[in-house]
Amino acid sequence: MVSTQYAAEFGVTAEQCLDGTGLQLQQLLDPTAEVTARHDLMVTRNLVDLLGSRVEQLGLEVGLRYHLTAYGIWGFALMSSPTLRAAVEVGVRFFDLTFSLGQLRAREAVDGELHLILDAPDVPPGLRRYFVERDAAAIMTIYRALLPDPLSRGRIQFGFPSPTGNLDRYLEVFGVVPTFDATETIIAIDADLTTAALPQANPHTTAVAVEQCREVLARRRARSGVAGRVRDELVADIADPPDADRIAAALHMSGRTLRKRLAAEGTSFRRLRDEVREHLAEELLITAGLPVEQIARRLGYVEVSSFSQAFRRWKGIGPRAFRKTQSGVRLRAQAPEVPVGPPADRI
Repeated sequence: MVSTQYAAEFGVTAEQCLDGTGLQLQQLLDPTAEVTARHDLMVTRNLVDLLGSRVEQLGLEVGLRYHLTAYGIWGFALMSSPTLRAAVEVGVRFFDLTFSLGQLRAREAVDGELHLILDAPDVPPGLRRYFVERDAAAIMTIYRALLPDPLSRGRIQFGFPSPTGNLDRYLEVFGVVPTFDATETIIAIDADLTTAALPQANPHTTAVAVEQCREVLARRRARSGVAGRVRDELVADIADPPDADRIAAALHMSGRTLRKRLAAEGTSFRRLRDEVREHLAEELLITAGLPVEQIARRLGYVEVSSFSQAFRRWKGIGPRAFRKTQSGVRLRAQAPEVPVGPPADRI
């Protein structure tokens, strides 16, 4: 709800921010509600359209509202790390557990500086600056919570042009005036600061938090990265599922690039489509109790027999037999995940 809460300060309603997303306000108030990257992208478009001309450096303002406590177990892992360098290593390793749609890498420079490299290659070009600035401001908010020291002994550069007007707000956020038109966006931290002990360091807490991050990430890996965005697109229109080229265009990449990215994540378009259909079929059979014929249509199958054959391939039995074996109990019931910040807080 971060974006919608910020927008409310300017008289913009949550309903205006959610326009066209398919989300309702009550879903944002539900801690179990899941907000996807696709939703975040749509809300961001609305936010930029509604406030872009009224708020300079909108990404910075929203990013400042992502406090460390909002990140759940990921935040605990950072907070309890022994040093800033250790916190960065944990943060980058489990970055997929954050609310970011961008990418974060760490690199050590020859002079010992620690570089945090930010990018957002998977979002539309017109929104990349917003997301990069949002992530940069969020990182600085986290940085100050870990070690209250601005970048007076570091620097920051952005890979896009300098904004019109003064740079006072950048100075307030980062503690230094950034440089612009760089080849990449980097937050550079002085080498001495990276080895400073963090005030809330706790080896036991770190070990427990890192292990929980590993478990949560393993469960969420299937819906992160490009694969996660493909799933979002498929779920949004599963009755008439888009082909790979159509989804590639929606993600602003070529079909070839999409196939390569999915292969790098250990999956394929066909496998993702089958996974989405399989999961939704289970939900509709067990939870909704819909007739098999209706489920087949909802999942984009022209013939019920085609759906039944696919289901047998997934489960080893037909859909009707599968429903009988479950006796009304959901197959995929499982213990709740350790929260990584309320999912709806992405927005």
